[in-house]
Amino acid sequence: MKTARRRVLLTGATGNWGRATLRELLSRDKVDVVAFAMPTEGDRRVLAEFAGRGRLEIFWGDLTRYEDVARAIAGVDTILHVGAVVSPLADAYPRLARRVNVGSMQNIIRAVKALPDPASVEVVGIGSVAETGDRQAPVHWGRVGDPIRVSQFDEYGQTKVIAEKLLVDSGLPRWAWLRQTGIFRPGMLEIRDPIMTHSPFAGVLEWVSDVDSARLLAAIAEGAPEAFWQGIYNIGGGEGWRLTNWELQNAIGRAMGVADIRKWYDREWFALTNFHGQWYTDSDRLDELVPFRHDTWGGAMSRALAAAPASVRNAGKVPAWIVKNFVMKPLAHKPRGTMHAVRCRDNEEVGAHFGSSDRWARIGDWSQFQVPEPSRTPSFLDHGYDESLPVREWSTSMYRDAASFRGGELLSGDAVTGDIATPLVWRCAFGHVFAASPRLVLTGGHWCPECVRDAASYRAQAERSPFLAQVEFPQAALVA
Repeated sequence: MKTARRRVLLTGATGNWGRATLRELLSRDKVDVVAFAMPTEGDRRVLAEFAGRGRLEIFWGDLTRYEDVARAIAGVDTILHVGAVVSPLADAYPRLARRVNVGSMQNIIRAVKALPDPASVEVVGIGSVAETGDRQAPVHWGRVGDPIRVSQFDEYGQTKVIAEKLLVDSGLPRWAWLRQTGIFRPGMLEIRDPIMTHSPFAGVLEWVSDVDSARLLAAIAEGAPEAFWQGIYNIGGGEGWRLTNWELQNAIGRAMGVADIRKWYDREWFALTNFHGQWYTDSDRLDELVPFRHDTWGGAMSRALAAAPASVRNAGKVPAWIVKNFVMKPLAHKPRGTMHAVRCRDNEEVGAHFGSSDRWARIGDWSQFQVPEPSRTPSFLDHGYDESLPVREWSTSMYRDAASFRGGELLSGDAVTGDIATPLVWRCAFGHVFAASPRLVLTGGHWCPECVRDAASYRAQAERSPFLAQVEFPQAALVA
């Protein structure tokens, strides 16, 4: 028997976003929280911060074990499924990422379906901006429904695409999927990993803070409006959080007292493509439904600087050649670093990061660098159907048109008009047959799962798909 107070299961409670969310939930005094954590020394140490707090229960278990998940969801009203193996750990251990990120979603769906009343539990799944991959000018603006297109070697993004499909087409009555962007948090200034070199200076990202992200989940747990459910959303901080990666590097450098960030790096260390990020035309929608934006970019940066050790706060006082040669250069040359790929003549990785070895060789030094200035005017990709038509009027003819725009066809016969949740059968341009709901395809931007998995062939796919060609051949067409 459920209590009058809402009961929330939070997975990933020991991660950066999870800890921030746990603090926010407990500070509000409106819900009881079940924090799902692994019985490891590390997780126990993190959760020691919350020892003795009322309204908190720790559930020790493993998300990849169905029995643990089934016991954890007993009596809860909302599941905030934050738990995942994320990058860069997911890059180093791709099988683990798939086992956890996909397996946990399978277990949650199965456990909720096994309840006497599946509609009694709300499931909030977490996706990623990585699902739509690299988006540079002139296609740096994006929204839900744009092509699902994961960058090469990004196992994390691939697992989130699969998990999203599982939840959206699960048949559960009350679910939502949140595609999280980059979370700016304390600790950001201390990151030292080869993944730093994967981010093109010309790339863009609409960041959000850990505080606002936690506020969002807490507000959902307390009770989101009915219009929120059965939706896919981009999480973004809004206008003040839209930065190029070059602006981000300079902002971090200034915070640490670095007058010229270029003295820390060689220009050729940083990839030209194959990362992820976009500025959103639709992130305001989530804030309208569940208001959560209160933080500012400056405030988040100040907190990150205050939390950093003195060695980081005063990095600008260290001679630049020391930082460059003994910190940054080794990162670029470590496995998964861009220069490691160049040195090892790994043509596949070099091609992903730079387009080709020849293109890398032509990058030049800082004297040839041009500061990226992408347009601040929103633009929209064509989704291949009449988006002004209300869902109740969606029909077979619309689905056929959408399939054709993606280079494929609808194989199912007449679909029930207005039913966007029941999976239909489709075929892509390469002959792969798959099932997906109209909501997943039209609203979510999904298409053939086998083709999505083959990121190295996206260009070949785009030659048969006007939908995908918009991001693979960005000069082709933008719809203003």
